[in-house]
Amino acid sequence: MQKKIVYVLGIIMLVFLLAACSEESNVDAENEDTESTEENTGENNESEETAEAEENRQIDELSIGFVPSREPEEIITATEPLKELLTEELANLGYDVGNVDITVGTNYEAVGEALSAGTTDIGLIPGGTYVLYDDGAEVILTATRAGLSNDSDDPADWNANEPTEDSDIQATSYRAILIAGPSEKGQELAEKVNNGEELTFEDVNSATWSVMSSSSPAGYIYPALWLQERFDKTITDLDNVVQVDSYGNAFARLAQEQTDIMVTYADGRRDNEDVWTSDLERSATIWEETDLIGVTPGIYNDTVSVSKNSDIMDEELKAALQEAFINIGESEAGKEVISIYNHEGYQVAEDADYDNERAAQEIVQQIGQ
Repeated sequence: MQKKIVYVLGIIMLVFLLAACSEESNVDAENEDTESTEENTGENNESEETAEAEENRQIDELSIGFVPSREPEEIITATEPLKELLTEELANLGYDVGNVDITVGTNYEAVGEALSAGTTDIGLIPGGTYVLYDDGAEVILTATRAGLSNDSDDPADWNANEPTEDSDIQATSYRAILIAGPSEKGQELAEKVNNGEELTFEDVNSATWSVMSSSSPAGYIYPALWLQERFDKTITDLDNVVQVDSYGNAFARLAQEQTDIMVTYADGRRDNEDVWTSDLERSATIWEETDLIGVTPGIYNDTVSVSKNSDIMDEELKAALQEAFINIGESEAGKEVISIYNHEGYQVAEDADYDNERAAQEIVQQIGQ
């Protein structure tokens, strides 16, 4: 009997020992699983942090050059918010920029030369400056402005759809127009255009013209390009040309019938509509008394160009800059900044957009010879 009791007690103790060992084993396993999970979580967090750090490319400094179309201090002050706006946009597009440096060139050529040399990464420059330095600069965007209700190559279309008004469409270029005034010769030429007749060089050479200085795109260069494309002639080939110091002066001469034709930018008549009947004392409106006899090719707006020789510039960064500037132009804060250059937004551009500007520059060089 005593042996049986000892035997039973032994079995009970063995069961307890086995249960204790099993529980300890389970605890150890759970601890190992927990430690393993914590280690994996730590490794995953480190991987995520590493991936996030590697996701954005680091750029120590991004330099932007502006042309001195206004006082340099005014430009520097107005564009100060661009630094933060551009930094934020580029961060969202995969680039962490340490510093955005904005400078204003001593002249237009200085910014073009800096782009060519690679000492400036980005330049906001006119089309004329761009084509002079396109060996070292590449256009990525064209500035946009409010368009007009008329944009045809045919002046008769403009005459049939007067007055010219604002358009909701943003435009990447503007045109120069050749306006025939209320003089007998002006009306004679306008009538031929409205009847669908082609003007000859003898027609336009029989009129007296008002032009601006030879450096004015709308007031000289592009009208000269218009003459060259049609008659293989230029403004210097005309017999009767008066050079005036302002568009206001040109409209006054046209109203007083001292000249028959004047050249100006596309919405020049809109800007002088009230003056025509008040200060210039014409009895009928400017739309009734004037017509177009010519419309030039589009004069493309200012560019956002990048340096071909910048150490940081590549295709990915160009694409990011295009998107960043477009986004900035669509925001209220951005619109306020870019209004310093009368920009209202940006559209993707290509080099061929500025071929007319190249032709115009050839005329400028011919004038200077």
